Amino acid sequence: MGRTERAVRLQSRKDGNTKMSIRIMGTGSALPARQVDNRELAGMVDTSDEWIRERTGIGSRHVSTGETVVSLAVEACERALENAGRDAASVELILAATCTAERGIPCEACQVQSHLGAKQAAAFDLNAACAGFLFALHTAWAYVEAGIYDNALIVGSEVLSKLVDWTDRGTCILFGDGAGAVFVERCSEGGILGLVQHSDGAGGGVLCCDSRELQSPFVNRSMEIPRIRMDGREVFSFALRQVPAGILEALEKADLSPDEVDLYVLHQANRRIIEGIAKRLAVDISRFPVNLDRVGNMSSAAIPVLLDELNRQGILRRGMTVVLSGFGAGLSCGACVIRW
Repeated sequence: MGRTERAVRLQSRKDGNTKMSIRIMGTGSALPARQVDNRELAGMVDTSDEWIRERTGIGSRHVSTGETVVSLAVEACERALENAGRDAASVELILAATCTAERGIPCEACQVQSHLGAKQAAAFDLNAACAGFLFALHTAWAYVEAGIYDNALIVGSEVLSKLVDWTDRGTCILFGDGAGAVFVERCSEGGILGLVQHSDGAGGGVLCCDSRELQSPFVNRSMEIPRIRMDGREVFSFALRQVPAGILEALEKADLSPDEVDLYVLHQANRRIIEGIAKRLAVDISRFPVNLDRVGNMSSAAIPVLLDELNRQGILRRGMTVVLSGFGAGLSCGACVIRW
């Protein structure tokens, strides 16, 4: 779309005060080929398959043996575009959610743009850790609702295995690598019906990754590899307290009740957390699909990878009401209600 046409559309939106939303038109995902199950981890740290499954619900995870945040993101985006029946040349905005980018500059989204050949797209990254995909989805909604863009490609991509301390059984059992993407377009009906997002920076220390120290010609300092540190109890408590409240807030904005939701697609951190959220919402656990048993916690990639699975299995159908909710480091959480 040219600048003149976009300016006309913006003025038309201002004159008519037309409300717009976004609808997910296609999904895609990519996972590293290498899988590491709990029994293999039991040979590395003091743990067992039974111990991990009982406390987390996780049975295995995919781990990069060369795949990068960008290569996984590109593959997921290509599949999302193919699923939507769109080509890269039509993409107007690319948002990449990640907390594990290999480069600080250029950003992941610009690298994805280059690989895809999406020459007309603006591109930038967003880091909200496990809530990153949802925050990026909300950002795309804001751009489209404002009339700036008509569509967006949103991807969550992580290679968490490079940040995991493989001697710490409290964290190494949790995380996996992968990428998930969605292609969205503006719509005048349906799409996102209500959304919320919140952050509590004061609690950020319970889940963090120490800053990387760079070598400097002016300071005698060696580089340190960052490692994920987590207070599991505090994160668990935060999720059980804030996620149901956020979901109810988003449902109120959409003028819906929990019983009117067909599926709850939550961040895949821990099965016990998901079961606790379902109980607090008084919703049957059957409405909460999971894949963490096979892929673990993939941070910003968790929700879009699960969406892609549900979409390609035919479980997601047009007209369904779906709640998405992401939560994690920051501490941040968010929720949105979507008419699929």
